[in-house]
Amino acid sequence: MYKTANKIMIAGRREYTANYQNALQAIGVPAVTTLAVSEVSACAALILPGGGDITPAFFGQKNNGSINIDTELDILQLQAMEQALRYHKPVLGICKGMQIINVFFGGTVCQHMQEAETHRYKEGDQYHDTVIFPDTFLSAIYGTSLRVNSAHHQCLDKLGTELAAVQYSLPSPTLEAICHKELPIYGVQWHPERLIPDGDKLLSFFASLMDGSNGS
Repeated sequence: MYKTANKIMIAGRREYTANYQNALQAIGVPAVTTLAVSEVSACAALILPGGGDITPAFFGQKNNGSINIDTELDILQLQAMEQALRYHKPVLGICKGMQIINVFFGGTVCQHMQEAETHRYKEGDQYHDTVIFPDTFLSAIYGTSLRVNSAHHQCLDKLGTELAAVQYSLPSPTLEAICHKELPIYGVQWHPERLIPDGDKLLSFFASLMDGSNGS
């Protein structure tokens, strides 16, 4: 389906990204997991995967509930994001990856959300309903609503510059997806790589951007 040269770079540690590799392989999309920031220019698109929490200093706060912090990984993912903008590469942030996008553009993170017990990982993903704003990249894929999986205890707080809200969860209005207002940069708080069967639709949309297509 896609040329081997048009691979997606997953900016993460290989021991934690097998789900992403497998999900992309299942839809015929080549991918490479690496933390070599120089690889961004050689790839057709960038995925920032889920993981632990971002070092709070990167959004101007002290630790107030953040766990599983990997500062080296944060730095490399922020650098990969910078290179993606430099080389005009599409970006998809998943869970922590969406938060990395928000922080990159000057936004902040709620370090332990009030609704954490109904969103965090508990021997598996939790699930809840969401509302999708019209005329967005997700509404073009899923319509006005989607039941998503959830494995996080943090969420976006202040939205970064030039980012727009795309989706929020019910019953609490927690942001579940964002996009850049001008650039092909997208983020979801849920995990398409393990949301069966609906997750493949988002990954296929993102892969289509490798051929120069545009999302709305």
